[in-house]
Amino acid sequence: MRGQRNAVRCGLAALLMLATLPAFAAMRQTPVDWTIGSQRFSGVLVYDDAGGQRPGLVMVPNWKGVNASAVDKGKALAGKDYVVLVADVYGSGVRPASDADAGKVAGALKADPATLRERIAKAVDVLKAQAGSAPLDAAKIGAVGYCFGGTTVLELARGGARLAGIVTLHGNLATPEPAAPGAVKTPLLILNGGADRYVSTAEIEGFWKEMDAAGADWQFVSFSGAVHCFAEPDANSGPGCQYDARAATRAYRMLHDFFAERFAAN
Repeated sequence: MRGQRNAVRCGLAALLMLATLPAFAAMRQTPVDWTIGSQRFSGVLVYDDAGGQRPGLVMVPNWKGVNASAVDKGKALAGKDYVVLVADVYGSGVRPASDADAGKVAGALKADPATLRERIAKAVDVLKAQAGSAPLDAAKIGAVGYCFGGTTVLELARGGARLAGIVTLHGNLATPEPAAPGAVKTPLLILNGGADRYVSTAEIEGFWKEMDAAGADWQFVSFSGAVHCFAEPDANSGPGCQYDARAATRAYRMLHDFFAERFAAN
């Protein structure tokens, strides 16, 4: 138990490296709703209300969707540096309570890239629209995804979105509809667990070939010994989904540096 408690403490420290304690004292959390056709979606906008205008990130959670854990990650990611929309791609009221339920919902969307691309593209538009009420520079937008969220933001790239950058953390890489030649316009940083049994070597190599054919600016980093969920401090779903403090600390530093570079260039 002591080891688990220490791991969680280290995990929170890794996530909070992008923020300071004073920043959290002023952190805003606002529900944001939108629709696609007749379907309603419900996300959460988070940002530190101190300071001026800053870039924005659409953050897609893991396959459990928008919940308290996802919002906490969004706050940690936002810090003083970003306005973050914790994005809903399932629809209001669809909040899987178990891995089995999450697998069904996420699996259906993974098999339907057109719908997934439409939903995540709409979330980007919704974030940009917050510029009038939040300290957001709508000309500087990126996207981040965890696990299934990583799959989702890659579909955004495959669909030809033009953002400052996209980062995936232990996301799946395969798709039923690979990017067309020259289609990927957004630089990518892929942060992968070297021991992630849910992402095969064949899937990785196929992704590299796909991105090269699509003309992508991509970087792939694999952390030795890290399994699926390595960047989420509350992950504890058996040996295949575990937090890894070493890998997470490095991954968040790389994420932060990547966006600093990309937003400076935009």
